[in-house]
Amino acid sequence: MSWFEAFILGIIQGLTEFLPISSTGHLYLGRHLFGLDDAGLYLDTMLHMGTLLAVFVFYKRELWHIIRHPFSKLTGLLVIGTLPAVAIGLLFKDYFDSISKSGLTIGWEFLATGLLLWFGDSVKNGYKKMDHISYGDAFFIGSFQAAAIFPAVSRSGLTMVAALMRKLDRETAAYFSFLLSTPAICGAVLLQLKDVVTGEVEQLSVFFLFVATLSSALFGYVAVKWMINYLKHHSLKTFAIYVWILGAVVLVCQFTGVFR
Repeated sequence: MSWFEAFILGIIQGLTEFLPISSTGHLYLGRHLFGLDDAGLYLDTMLHMGTLLAVFVFYKRELWHIIRHPFSKLTGLLVIGTLPAVAIGLLFKDYFDSISKSGLTIGWEFLATGLLLWFGDSVKNGYKKMDHISYGDAFFIGSFQAAAIFPAVSRSGLTMVAALMRKLDRETAAYFSFLLSTPAICGAVLLQLKDVVTGEVEQLSVFFLFVATLSSALFGYVAVKWMINYLKHHSLKTFAIYVWILGAVVLVCQFTGVFR
C-alpha cells in the first residue's frame, strides 16, 4: 500500500461514513480496485479511529455533557438507540462478517439503500428538535441502525430515514443520526482492537496508517458538518440515484466477471 492509496482510502471512509451511501460498501470497492483486499484489520481499525475522532471533535459539547451528567436524558437516548445494533451484532457478527468479506451482496444492498433514501425523502417534514426526541424515537431509529450491519446498507442513511419517519425535522434527523453513530463506531473500534491484539498484526507502515487515519478524520468532520447543513434544504433523492447507479454497475460487473 502506498501513501496515496492510504490517503484515498481515508477520504472514502471519512466521507462515506456520514454521507448516506455506505462506508463499508465503498471501502470494499476501493480496496478491491487498489488490490488491497488483504490489507488487514489494522488498517480498518485506524480508518474507523479517524471517523471516531471526527465525531468526537464535532460533538465535543454533547459528549462532555454526557461525561458530566451520565444519567441525563441524552445518555439514555444514546444507550437505548444503540441496544438494537449491539444485540444484532453479538448474535450475527460471524455471519455478517462472512458476507462483508465476500462482497457478493453489495450491489443489491446499494439498491436497497437507494429505495429507503427515496422513501425517507418523501416523508412529510417533521417538527421535533433534540429536546423532543423520546426514548421510543431513539429505539426506533436504533433498530434501523441495526439493519445497517449489511455491508453496503448505509448506517447514516437508514438512521436519517428512521428519524424523518419519527417526525424529527430534517436538520435534527441528521444531527441525531451522527450523534448516535458515536457509540456504534466506538464499539466497532473496540471489537477490531480486540481482534488485532489477539491475532496477527499486519506489517503496515506507521506513516501510511497515520495518513489513512488523518485523512479519515479530516474528511469525516467535513462530511458531518456539510451533511447536517445540506439536509436542511436539500433532498436525499440525489444520494438514492447515486447508489442505484453504483449498485447497478456493481451487479453488471459481477455478472460479467469483471468484478469478483
